[in-house]
Amino acid sequence: MSDPRFRRILFIGVGITVVLLAGATWGVQMLLPDTISLPLFGEIEWLSSLVSGFVLISMIGMSMFLMVPVASLFTGLFLDQVADAVEAKHYAHLPAVDKIGFGDALIDSLKFFGLLIVINILAIVIYFLSTLLAPVIFWIVNGVLLGREYFQLVAMRRLGRKGANALRKKHRPTIWLAGFLMAVPLSIPVVNLFIPVLGVAVFTHIFHRLNKTN
Repeated sequence: MSDPRFRRILFIGVGITVVLLAGATWGVQMLLPDTISLPLFGEIEWLSSLVSGFVLISMIGMSMFLMVPVASLFTGLFLDQVADAVEAKHYAHLPAVDKIGFGDALIDSLKFFGLLIVINILAIVIYFLSTLLAPVIFWIVNGVLLGREYFQLVAMRRLGRKGANALRKKHRPTIWLAGFLMAVPLSIPVVNLFIPVLGVAVFTHIFHRLNKTN
């Protein structure tokens, strides 16, 4: 956090997330009528404002679930920039890496994004049936998925796809735990705005530690 280069990327990521959230809220509000007519009561203007406020609160609440797929997409946008900033400060002795390429990283992120959505849709029934345990199951499921994606993309920068797969499979428990610990704050409004970019930094450190002991 003391590195201006890293802070710049972090604030850009937070800014984009806030804009997306605000844009979604504004879009829903634009669909609402200025006045609402009810039988016996006639036109009611304050009810529209009340509904608008409810939409805003609902979007903040929905960010608890929406930020997981957002975090998935962010790897394609900020992976190289964040990993480069971390390595320049903490692993400067290492040689430069060949860039994955924005297009390739984005394609991988979009594929994983689709997988994330499908699995979470299938898991909705389990979430409802598990009641009080639903948050824990949500964190476990998404911890596995996020840990896999973040570590894979970070490791591919230096080991390639085949090497990244081998290292990830060897250290599954550690990577899952890191993904779980990332999924938990992703479900906390406001805090979750910072997690997608911070997650790349964390997994960059994890990769170097696991690769060193491999």
